[in-house]
Amino acid sequence: MQTLQQSYRGLSLVMELNWDRLLFLATIGFALAAGAWIGTF
Repeated sequence: MQTLQQSYRGLSLVMELNWDRLLFLATIGFALAAGAWIGTF
């Protein structure tokens, strides 16, 4: 149980540090998908 709690804390720390990168990648992906969708018209 202690290992599980430590790994969860580590994972939340990684997510906290990389949140802006994930948001950036999601924004780029959304922009590419929207551009491809608009390009089909």
